[in-house]
Amino acid sequence: MTATWDTITALADRFDASDAEMGLEPEESHLLQVLKIGEEFGEAAQAVIGAKGTNPRKGHSHSWEDVHDEVCDVVITGMVALARMRPDAAAYFARQLALKAGKFLPGSEESAS
Repeated sequence: MTATWDTITALADRFDASDAEMGLEPEESHLLQVLKIGEEFGEAAQAVIGAKGTNPRKGHSHSWEDVHDEVCDVVITGMVALARMRPDAAAYFARQLALKAGKFLPGSEESAS
């Protein structure tokens, strides 16, 4: 998982530098990054509608693989948002995952730490 978080951190650093060049304060960058999660979720929702073919105007415009791709975009965007807001993003995420898993998977809280 270290390589994953290394990539996420590199993306976060790149976006932070880009926003700084545009004169954005960190708080504004964080706000916009969280809004980006919403945008990506909207794209995932559109893909589900397209995969199900429930829009009569568009029909089956997406595949389930498109849905999977969009869900990955949501997850990646969320991870980048966390990395932009917290220097300890990987450790924080691991703690949160352990807490959430502990509610649903008996014995998982200890093993996820």
